[in-house]
Amino acid sequence: MSKHYQILIVGGGNAGLSAAAQLLIQKSSLNIGIIEPSEKHYYQPAWTLVGAGEFDINATEKRMADYIPKGANWIKDAVSTFQPEQNQSTCKSGKKYTYDALIVAPGIQIDWGKIKGFKETLGKNQVSSNYSFDVAPYTWELIKNFEGGTAVFTNPSTPIKCGGAPHKIMYLACDYWRKKGILDKCNVHYISGASVIFGVKEYAVTLSKVVAKNNIHVHFFSNTVEIDGANKTVYYEEKNADGFTELKEMKFDICHAVPPQSAPDFIKNSPLADANNPLGYVEINKNTMQHSRFPNVFACGDSVNAPCSKTGAAIRKQVPVVVENLLSFLNNKECGAQYDGYSACPIPTQYGKLMLAEFDYTNTPKMTFPFDQAVPRWTMWIMKKYLLPWLYWNKILKGRA
Repeated sequence: MSKHYQILIVGGGNAGLSAAAQLLIQKSSLNIGIIEPSEKHYYQPAWTLVGAGEFDINATEKRMADYIPKGANWIKDAVSTFQPEQNQSTCKSGKKYTYDALIVAPGIQIDWGKIKGFKETLGKNQVSSNYSFDVAPYTWELIKNFEGGTAVFTNPSTPIKCGGAPHKIMYLACDYWRKKGILDKCNVHYISGASVIFGVKEYAVTLSKVVAKNNIHVHFFSNTVEIDGANKTVYYEEKNADGFTELKEMKFDICHAVPPQSAPDFIKNSPLADANNPLGYVEINKNTMQHSRFPNVFACGDSVNAPCSKTGAAIRKQVPVVVENLLSFLNNKECGAQYDGYSACPIPTQYGKLMLAEFDYTNTPKMTFPFDQAVPRWTMWIMKKYLLPWLYWNKILKGRA
């Protein structure tokens, strides 16, 4: 059985739903299908605050049916393969869907299995991760009940959604322990596959001060490869000064780990993938968001190979570009809209204070507000905790922000 859509959207996350909504605002008569298997939709940016005891996990989960834009058809299925030469996608059910234009926005794949032992120990043995709806509340249990010892926070070497998340929770934990009067009993380690604390120097200066203030031991160029929960040991590969990799181990009392991430397997194994990208992301023009080889294919969100941070803020700037260029394509016009790599990362440095890092492809700060955003402020904390979730559910997903 085959079904044809003017526009087929793969993915019912932030990117897919907001793109569908914006398209229908532009032209309500469009025939749009959204392929998405999940019954639930999640506001994941709040999971750091859940792990810090500042947000109710249940408030981050809503029914997918309530956010499918009116006028779009929800296909409750999952894509298994793409046939872009035939303008077709095949789903796991075996059903095939054809299209005039395709938007690929399925998000990112969390590769829990790439760290040996991680899946088996996650949510127990003092090991947690805010990247899981089910486990994020356990992070708060660990932080709240900690009485001192070694606390390990890990960050993988791959790009991840919300690149600041691995160290956001670390700063909040340290602030909580300081207020509890036990920070001097805490031996805090940050094991990161990155080369710096943050890629934009103006914001990195602030975070380096936070690291120093909390006496955090940083281990850059270090990739976590195994977590032995039963024996409270993390194993990581670290590059030494000579460029050689050494396997090291560290005992911990609590561990917050972040798994490697990549494009979903059905993209990796498809003609849409960038053959030169080992993580299999969709190959697009980083400015127009149009596929490099299939002109009626567009992509946005965390599954693209564009060298930008994978954040909701980036999606908010990418989607209007995709919408404008896709409509131009359907009207046989040039794709003129451009995305400059804008992203934003709200980083809480302590309870009640947050630094809003905004930047573009060149890692140049792109500050929205008329003050130095490299300085953490309570107003930005209020924005993160209260304003952004409201905007997400009420405006962004509805295509109006």
